[in-house]
Amino acid sequence: MTGLSFDPLLPWPLVASVAALGLLVALWSLWRGLRGWFWRGLAGLAAALALAGPALESGVRQALSDIVILLDDRSASQSLPGRAEQSDQAVQALSRQIEALPNTEIRRVTLGDDDDGTLLGAALAKALAAEPQTRVAGVVAVTDGLAHDAAQMPGTAPAPVHVLLTGQPADWDRRLVIEEAPAFGLIGQPVTIRLRVEDQGAVPPEVAASPARLRIQLDGADSRSLELPPGVTLDLPVVPEHAGQNVVSIGFDAPGGAVPELTDRNNAAAVQIQGVHDRLRVLLVSGEPHAGERTWRNLLKSDANVDLIHFTILRPPDKMDGVPVDELSLIAFPTQELFMERIRDFDLIIFDRDRVRGILTPQYYDNIRRYVEEGGAILVSAGPEMSSVESLNLSPMGAIIPGRPTGRVYDQPFLPQLTDEGRRHPVTAGLTGAPAEGSDSHWGRWLRMSQVIPDSRAQVVMTGAEDQPLLILNRVGKGRVALLTSDQVWLWGRGFEGGGPQLELLRRIAHWSMKEPELEEEALLADVSDGMSVRFTRRTMADSAGPLVVTRPDGQTEEVPLSEAGPGRFTADWTAPEPGLYRLADGDLRRVLALGPAAPREFEQTVASPAALQPLMTATGGGAVALSDGMPDLRTVDPGRSAHGSAALGDWIAITPRDAASITGLERRPLLPGWAWLLLVSGLILTGWLREGRPGKAAPMAPTMPG
Repeated sequence: MTGLSFDPLLPWPLVASVAALGLLVALWSLWRGLRGWFWRGLAGLAAALALAGPALESGVRQALSDIVILLDDRSASQSLPGRAEQSDQAVQALSRQIEALPNTEIRRVTLGDDDDGTLLGAALAKALAAEPQTRVAGVVAVTDGLAHDAAQMPGTAPAPVHVLLTGQPADWDRRLVIEEAPAFGLIGQPVTIRLRVEDQGAVPPEVAASPARLRIQLDGADSRSLELPPGVTLDLPVVPEHAGQNVVSIGFDAPGGAVPELTDRNNAAAVQIQGVHDRLRVLLVSGEPHAGERTWRNLLKSDANVDLIHFTILRPPDKMDGVPVDELSLIAFPTQELFMERIRDFDLIIFDRDRVRGILTPQYYDNIRRYVEEGGAILVSAGPEMSSVESLNLSPMGAIIPGRPTGRVYDQPFLPQLTDEGRRHPVTAGLTGAPAEGSDSHWGRWLRMSQVIPDSRAQVVMTGAEDQPLLILNRVGKGRVALLTSDQVWLWGRGFEGGGPQLELLRRIAHWSMKEPELEEEALLADVSDGMSVRFTRRTMADSAGPLVVTRPDGQTEEVPLSEAGPGRFTADWTAPEPGLYRLADGDLRRVLALGPAAPREFEQTVASPAALQPLMTATGGGAVALSDGMPDLRTVDPGRSAHGSAALGDWIAITPRDAASITGLERRPLLPGWAWLLLVSGLILTGWLREGRPGKAAPMAPTMPG
């Protein structure tokens, strides 16, 4: 690039003055009629130009090499059969062809896996932005074309963009598509998963006509099956069975055919539904007003997920005060409705210092027993009445109460203590301020309790006076029963002698009775963090646990040893090798764990297609070549000409050399040397003088005034 520059010998104002003087001389000469006025003016301007120091500047150019961007797609879909080999061969052949071109470099960009799929558009945009646009001679992408960020694809490029497409013309695949799945569901209430089976690619005729046989499992339980033709949408009802994570696994076996499908990774999906309770319905029956009654009421009323019905018996049948019933303002106790007609509407029934006084008939008590055996829950908070002739243990309900009273009442202060089972049981394990072995720490004292003989199958988790059972838990049939042999827990709430975790203990007892998963004695938990990292927690009443047997998505098993993290708690940290559905087992406990997306995004679409890159190829004049037809030749063409085509020996693609260069320096040459300027100015002055000295018609003179 050449340009004109100036390096004045004098300041610019003086140079301008010389030019102005030359112009004035020429104008004066013209006014005086001198024939050399023109040459006088040119001489003045030439002198001013010489003083300005004009020079020619030209840059020193250094040629730059052309750049060809080679995008190598190594995402998960490129691991399908045959594609990795095609990619390796194409990259090697293309690299050799580019290296054989003069003044040409390769910029190789490798695209790996991402949680959001194949980000082909973002990778291409980033690669183009990293290189000078004037040097990019072409872009070649070795890929299956399955981009999951088509919106991020560049609209154009400075050079032709080509696609070398992996895969085979006979490729086909059948996949499971989850169209809609709920994140939450009410326990015991059906929710709907919408799904379909989809065929893509060159599906063999014998496969296209055959339906897929779906297997549906909930938390690894026995599966049910049904047939679903491709392209038909199915609304599948599923009932969450418990609180917390319910994993629904859906899948089908790979269909047969002369040509196998590309992959079976998309033949199964896992849907995680968080089971939640509808509002828990609790019935609280207080046998008489007492200090602890409000404790239970406040606890249950403070829980937004609990619907509480509370009755306090203020006027038992044995109270003969002579007041007619129709004159009382008290609400009659609806025993028939509560304990016969609507008893199964309740999740938990609490008997707080209740006793047998003729309010409930033996038939009602027997119905309560059946309610528990069929899956209900009761909690008995007993006072001194437990040891009297009015004890609930003497009713038909006594068959399910986990302790038989001896008739003795400890009317003395005592310190509640945890048993060995209590330190393991989730109802009492880790209670705030729990007395530690070998320390003087303790909770506040209680003042009264009844003596009972616990059932052999029951768990005594707390003891009181003389190490007698204070809190007993038991399972009866499908239901649960809890017995608190003292009515003094309210002392903790009042802070008596330091108090204790009253609200937390009562909350845990109530929620254990209602079968909350986090309070199960035997449980297998899995906490997922950082995508594929899992912490296993085995909770048990036994002294040891494990090893945990993990079944991978491919059917291989692995044993994971567990280490003790506390009483009744064993843990292990583990990292899954790949996304998918994992099955956990320890003894009779089973759990299903879904890691990664419900269906890996990389395998949603598996049949290779250049559709996502087609607009960019069209805009730049590039083209797509299937590697199954062979490796294309690489050529160079001028900008504006077609950059791809077919020949007798096969397909070809082309790049456009850019002839880019950089300026490494400047070269400056004076427009004329000093002696030439001197000769030019002198020649112009001499020409003007000679022009005025030649004979000829004189120019008209200005008139003169008479003297």
